[in-house]
Amino acid sequence: MSWQSYIDTLKTPDQSGMVPVMEGAICGITPGQESVWVSTPGLSGITVDEIKKLGGDRSGFGQNGVYIAGQRCRLIRDQMDMDPIFALDLKTAADAEGNTFGICVGKSKTAVVIVKGIKDATGGQLSSKVYNVVSHLRKSNM
Repeated sequence: MSWQSYIDTLKTPDQSGMVPVMEGAICGITPGQESVWVSTPGLSGITVDEIKKLGGDRSGFGQNGVYIAGQRCRLIRDQMDMDPIFALDLKTAADAEGNTFGICVGKSKTAVVIVKGIKDATGGQLSSKVYNVVSHLRKSNM
């Protein structure tokens, strides 16, 4: 299975028939080898520094926020170290039209899975998508 197939899976309809994921990326977090493995165009600008922060110490996220592909986000909930959730819920800063978007980041042993939702997507819809991929990666010891 290619990494692109994971992105394709993230962008399928959920039980409501809606496709809640607008953008997705999978990034390696092994120290010294941080990189984007696959991404949709909207998340292709994720930097190594952003990946390091997502895979490392997140203690400043509550006060300072975090950037994903240059987009400032605020922390909603950090359960990245909580088994079996392993997820971080974020909300983007408002764009020029005043829209905000949910972002969910899940963590496996060697990667972070990042999804950005469509405008109407709920955090639960995004975290469900991320959970399925992260759970599979963890079971595969990845």
